[in-house]
Amino acid sequence: MVDEIAGEQVLLRIFIGESDKFQHIPLYEALVELFRKEGLAGATVLRGIAGFGPHSMHHSDRLLRLSSDLPVVVEMVDDRQRIEAVLPRVREMIDGGMITMEKVFVWRYARKHEA
Repeated sequence: MVDEIAGEQVLLRIFIGESDKFQHIPLYEALVELFRKEGLAGATVLRGIAGFGPHSMHHSDRLLRLSSDLPVVVEMVDDRQRIEAVLPRVREMIDGGMITMEKVFVWRYARKHEA
């Protein structure tokens, strides 16, 4: 597990659908578990309330919850080499969606102090 990351790092952002699966489990859960097992710094899953992708099909949490495929974004920040090492596995897991990477500057990454 990473205890300290600071300075220039890379943000990996993965855009998928809420109903996407990998081996019968939600894809976002499989990705978070992969990142945890690989010892990366952490991951966050964000559920979107609306969006559309390459097919221009609008997904929204409105309309009486008719959309069962809301947008989901999985984000993680770590060293470029560590992220690039896991990307081939990520590509194998994802059928569709979008993956972006960008430079970020980490000001702080720390555990909470326990009382």
